[in-house]
Amino acid sequence: MLVTHRKASIDEIERAWHGDVETILRWVGSQDRVEECAVLKTCNRVEIYVVSPRGEKVLFDLAKKARVSSRIIDFHDHDESLRHLLRLASGLESMIIGEDQILGQMKELTQMAAKAGTTGWMLDSAFKKAIQVGKRVRRETRINERSVSVGSAAVDLAEDILGDLTGRSVLVIGAGDTGELISRALKARDIGSLTVTNRTLGSAESLAARLGGNAVPFEEMPICLKKADVVISATSAPHYILLKDDIEKAMAERCEKLLIIDIANPRDVDLAAAEVPNVELHNIDSLKNISQENMKQRMADAAAVEAIIAEELDLLKAKYKRKEAEDLLARLYSLAETIKDQEVKKAMNKLSARHTLGEIEQQVLRDMSHSIVNKLLSEPTKALKSAAERGDVEVLKSLNELFGLEEKI
Repeated sequence: MLVTHRKASIDEIERAWHGDVETILRWVGSQDRVEECAVLKTCNRVEIYVVSPRGEKVLFDLAKKARVSSRIIDFHDHDESLRHLLRLASGLESMIIGEDQILGQMKELTQMAAKAGTTGWMLDSAFKKAIQVGKRVRRETRINERSVSVGSAAVDLAEDILGDLTGRSVLVIGAGDTGELISRALKARDIGSLTVTNRTLGSAESLAARLGGNAVPFEEMPICLKKADVVISATSAPHYILLKDDIEKAMAERCEKLLIIDIANPRDVDLAAAEVPNVELHNIDSLKNISQENMKQRMADAAAVEAIIAEELDLLKAKYKRKEAEDLLARLYSLAETIKDQEVKKAMNKLSARHTLGEIEQQVLRDMSHSIVNKLLSEPTKALKSAAERGDVEVLKSLNELFGLEEKI
């Protein structure tokens, strides 16, 4: 189930699925019929993956409970979800086509879900394959050239608006992964000065030292606003860190235009700041134009990526089919072993009533019964695996019904 930038605005994404990833994981995992679940939450999307006998019904009920409008949700079945996941890891579903940051976010997601104990073989296999495909795509194509993240796209937007960033004074708020991407993209533009601030001063100092910028305490941010030409904010704060009053006070002591780009989710900057004279405020929604331009430039690479995805998706589906057949065969062999052991025991008891059975005779009976079981099931095993790889679910269902193997296919 997906809520992404393709259908939803930044406001709608912010309002969908309240709480952090751990909270959503616990809530989804506690629902009836959910066997596995994972949650991917970024600035541009909230995606929930579940393994369930009735996946779409479960997700529809979850959306209803969370009061998320069906207008902004995409519900995918098993195959659609797998294809989407591989496309997402490859950068084809991102606002900025080909961006690299999604791979790190996926790795973090899998670690969170594993720690919460909400994933199993099905989702672990899917996300492992997705990350593998994402790496292959970037190794074999040029899909991640030019603007490869929301952070670098924010810098592109600033350059488009101002015409040139050479000599400009830029303040970056936030020293996490996105803050570093922004700062590195800025340094490549030959800006005049880079100032970094963060709640944790040590993080800002570390980033500034690596890139030749200046770090300032978070409390001094209002002072920096008086001198900056551009402010790009990307923190994980749950509330506004820049209010209209802060910006009004800063603008009262300057005449130059101030460009603010807020790419945080939730927003870092009060929307009312756009009302302050000489202030131009943009957020993630403004980056969509850059995404459209990148799409035109990368169409040839996208075609190559789609071919890789199709190939890898077939391999992943085949893996699932083999596992389905292997699980059914494991139950069949377990049933056969149980019957064999019972019948061997009965035979030994009958023979022991008339003769003394030595260890050799008992082993001969066990070996013979074991051989009979294996030979009887040898051809059905081959047929079942072949049917699974062809996607012939009817053969699996028939075997399940014939032998009463309980679990549904």
